[in-house]
Amino acid sequence: MALRFVIVAGPPSSGKTSVMMQVIRHLQQEDLKVSACKIDCLETSDDRRYQSLGISVCIGLSDYICPDHFYVANLEEVWEWAENQNTDVLILETAGLCHRCAPAVEGCLTVCVVDNLVGLDTPKKIGPMLSTADMIVITKGDVVSQAEREVFSHQVECVNNKARVIHINGLNGQGSLRLKREILEMNPLQCITGRQLKYPMPAAICSYCAGETIVGSAYQMGNVKKIDFGENP
Repeated sequence: MALRFVIVAGPPSSGKTSVMMQVIRHLQQEDLKVSACKIDCLETSDDRRYQSLGISVCIGLSDYICPDHFYVANLEEVWEWAENQNTDVLILETAGLCHRCAPAVEGCLTVCVVDNLVGLDTPKKIGPMLSTADMIVITKGDVVSQAEREVFSHQVECVNNKARVIHINGLNGQGSLRLKREILEMNPLQCITGRQLKYPMPAAICSYCAGETIVGSAYQMGNVKKIDFGENP
C-alpha cells in the first residue's frame, strides 16, 4: 500500500500541531484518509487535538530514551499501523527537544516549524532538524513587524537555502493551503523499510544512557565528549 509520509519537527511550542491541524482539514476536503502519530517524551495532549478532527491517532512516549532514537526505532511499526488504518497521508509529529535532532528521511516530506518569537540566532542553533528539512514553516508572524519577519526569514534561508519557506498562521490557517499542495504533489512511498536518514542521529551511548547517576570521570564510559579549553596561557 502506498501512502504519503509527512514528518513534522521543530522546537517546543512553535505551533507544529496547530499548523498541521489546519493542513489536515484541507486534506480532508480532498476526501483523503489522514492519520497522525505524535512522538513525545513524557506526556502529550496533542493526540486529543488530532482526534477532534475525526482521524486515527497514535502516540509514542520515549520516556528515558532520546526521542530521536525512539522515533527511528518505531518508524516501521508506525508505517504498519497507518497501513492498517487504510491511510492516504500519514502525519508524524516528533518532539524537537534538542537542537541536534535529525528526523529527516529520504523520500518523506520533512517539515520544520519555527516561530518568529525566538531569537534571530536560533536558526543557526537548530542544526539538521532545520538544515535538512524540505519545507520550513514560520509561525506567529502576526505578532511581529514585517521587518522582523523578513530578517528572520533571511536567517532561516542562510541555514537552509534549498528548502521552501512559507509562513502559516496556526490560528486561522492563513498560508496552510501551500503546504497542502506540497503534500499532494509528493510521491507516495511503497514502504519505509530501507529508507535512509538524511543525517546521523545524535550520539547517545554512554554510562548515563545506561542509568548512571553519579558525577565524575571515573563513572563515565562509552561515547563521552569533553570540553576543549584550548592551550593554557
